[in-house]
Amino acid sequence: MVTKKILPLLAFLSLSFLAGCMSPPSDLDLSTHRTTANQRYVVDIRPVDGPADLNRIHAWEVDVSSPSGQPVDGLKIAVDGGMPQHGHGLPTRPRVTRQLGAGRYLMEGMKFSMTGWWEIKLKIDGAAGSDTVTFNTIVDGRGGRLAAR
Repeated sequence: MVTKKILPLLAFLSLSFLAGCMSPPSDLDLSTHRTTANQRYVVDIRPVDGPADLNRIHAWEVDVSSPSGQPVDGLKIAVDGGMPQHGHGLPTRPRVTRQLGAGRYLMEGMKFSMTGWWEIKLKIDGAAGSDTVTFNTIVDGRGGRLAAR
């Protein structure tokens, strides 16, 4: 008798706890314009063809400039990321495939396989040194959102 009352309560509490864990932080920075960790570069990112749809491969443009605003060409940019609340990485291996000129780079092969909070991490190597930057996006089934909610 006691077990019949406790099990549903435990199930409800577990689901409530898990749902709360999967909500992104309320103060999550969704900016598309960020300075790298060591302030060597300023980076902007945006999906090439509008919002990044769920379960579709998409491309992004990455714009890199110096802190003084000069476009930076000739960089090596590595891409990583994932879902911090789920503990897994990206479902694909996106990479920068070409330099477009004037500090612009094309990143292809990005995919978000589920809704929620995703990180896009870039490691940038160039004449000014190595540096990293992380962008946050919330994928809600209608495309990734990088601007403030």
